Order: sequence, then structure tokens, then C-alpha cells
Amino acid sequence: MPYPQPLSPEEKLAEAKRLLGLPRIVVICGSTRFMTEMNEADLRETAAGKIVVKPGCDVKSPHELWSDPAEAEALKVRLDDLHRAKIRLADEVLVVGGYIGESTRAEIAYARSLGRPVRFTHPGAEAPAATVES
Repeated sequence: MPYPQPLSPEEKLAEAKRLLGLPRIVVICGSTRFMTEMNEADLRETAAGKIVVKPGCDVKSPHELWSDPAEAEALKVRLDDLHRAKIRLADEVLVVGGYIGESTRAEIAYARSLGRPVRFTHPGAEAPAATVES
């Protein structure tokens, strides 16, 4: 008689979310230059009954937390790690904005490697001809 295989961490998380009756979790990805659009997407997804997670810091806008260049670079690394954790937590990804830069492309690839569905506010943005953010 075969023994049942233990659940993977991802399967345990999915089961816990199911047992808790949590709504779908959507993570918003994209350049922080689209923060206004991200806020609008957050509003619409929340109104649709989803839990929304998105970037919480816009390091392109001045703030004392990242005014020192060395601290800003260290913060960016931590924020990238945090956003990948948000992708792992989420059930789906919503990419906001009319173009996709290198960081967002990496987030999309990461989400897809985890089997997360990816949606786009601008469906043509993922095409190779899309403008690349610096």
C-alpha cells in the first residue's frame, strides 16, 4: 500500500487559505512610475472581492528612508525579496502599466515558474516590442 506523500509548502499554503475561506489574493506588479494606476487597480480588485498586495514603496519618489544612495540600494534588494514573497503568497498576478521593464519581466517569469496566472491591464505590453524600462 503506497503511503501518502507529505504536502509541499505551497500545497500547505493553498490548503490553509482554503480552510480559512480566504478570497483570492492578487499581487500587483509593474513599474512604480505607475503607482496611480496601481492604486486604481487595487480599488477595482478589492471591489471585486479580492485581497490585494502591491508595492508599498516608490523609491523613485523622494523620501528620507531612501535618501542615502547606499541605504537606497540595500532597501531595493529587500523590497525585491519582499515582492517575490508577495508573489508566492498570491493566487494570481496583475501587471499594471503600458510597458514592462527588466524587473517586471523577472517578476512575471518568477510568477509563471510558480504556476501563477498573470493578467495585464495593457494586454499588448508583454510583446517583445514593448518599451523596456531602465
